[in-house]
Amino acid sequence: MTTSNPGRTGSTTPSRTAETRVSADRRPTPETKPFYKTTEFAAYLVAVIGVFVASQVVDTTDGHADYFRADRAWFYVVLLTIGYMVSRGLAKAGSRNPYES
Repeated sequence: MTTSNPGRTGSTTPSRTAETRVSADRRPTPETKPFYKTTEFAAYLVAVIGVFVASQVVDTTDGHADYFRADRAWFYVVLLTIGYMVSRGLAKAGSRNPYES
């Protein structure tokens, strides 16, 4: 005795077109790169090193106070860090995580 399934016609294997369409829409990797591979991170490191070197190089002169003290250098590093974090947040804001369920 055979049973018939009115929803299926033809072969007994399911259609692969729906599966192919879903896998073609998915990206195998995230849209954004890891932080250490970006030029933003390289520019951030160069800027932080530049701030620290500048704070060490600038020194007091005769009759003048220290123009670029350590507290000011750390303040600039904090500002650079905030800028870097905002730029990475904007870069990742539009990307989708491929591992979502």
